Amino acid sequence: MALTAHSTIGEWLDDPTGGPLIRGLFEQTGADPSLLTPVLGLPLQQLVAMSQGAMPQSVVDDLVRAANGGVVPVEEAEPVVEAGARFAGKTVIVTGAASGIGRATAERIAREGGRVIASDIAAEKLDALKADNPDADIVTVAGDLTKQDAIDAVIAAAGDTIDGLANVAGINDDFSPAGETPDAVWDRVIAINLTAPFKLMRAVLPIMEKAGRGSILNVSSEAGLRGNASGNAYTASKHGIIGVTKSAAFMYGPKGIRVNSVAPGGVATGIPMPAHMSEYGSARLSPFQQAIPTVATAEQLAASITFLLSDDGVNINGAILASDGGWSVQ
Repeated sequence: MALTAHSTIGEWLDDPTGGPLIRGLFEQTGADPSLLTPVLGLPLQQLVAMSQGAMPQSVVDDLVRAANGGVVPVEEAEPVVEAGARFAGKTVIVTGAASGIGRATAERIAREGGRVIASDIAAEKLDALKADNPDADIVTVAGDLTKQDAIDAVIAAAGDTIDGLANVAGINDDFSPAGETPDAVWDRVIAINLTAPFKLMRAVLPIMEKAGRGSILNVSSEAGLRGNASGNAYTASKHGIIGVTKSAAFMYGPKGIRVNSVAPGGVATGIPMPAHMSEYGSARLSPFQQAIPTVATAEQLAASITFLLSDDGVNINGAILASDGGWSVQ
């Protein structure tokens, strides 16, 4: 079988031709090939997104040519899996919708019949989402959700009925421990990861309460379940999201509104890291981050998110679903 960009990294490493090529690539960059262990099940193509711009598409293209005698093999089209209609007739707000988990969630909801209000600060990437899904019912709203006017714009775009809210948008911190965390890092991470999702919840809850139904999904993290997955600010923000989720689930469950959270582990989204990382924090966290059993794709997280957001999760309220490949049981 020919090796392609969609062959898994594990398949490349096991191949007598592909294995030396991948190992040689890592030797050139000075990286340890053992770092590939958590991503063996991901397609080679995913390395481009995960590299955050360090690996251009041309590197993957060159590897495919080298593995196939200078020729890029023609790949068979992936079979089209007909999506269900779990979100038919429903309006769902998705934040962070321009890329990564947010985009995968928005696209899945749209494929399953939903009207998506796609929010993100990256206007050009939102335009790309719209262009790549011309037949989907997607309304894009670009704006900074740490600002009240952006939240107002999202609610206005949704209209009188809001059936679901997926709070996906988030940023990393600098891995700094509490004794080193700068005010700027703390304020920005808390504003984006905790305050903005809370304010969106506050805005949609009266609308859902009036309708007597609704579903909210807040994305937390493994860092919301433990102290050794990220830095001080990010960990605090994700623990906070879990607290907000449980409180709202308790308060609004009797009103027909379900509020749940998904806690991802390692995800291949290429989310950028701050330019200046804490040296002590990075060194302290490194052994535990290397214990991640597997890295998921954004689409795999979207599957977990839409399960809880949809009526498939009808009897689930206040749950924190660790969608982490088993990291949380270590």
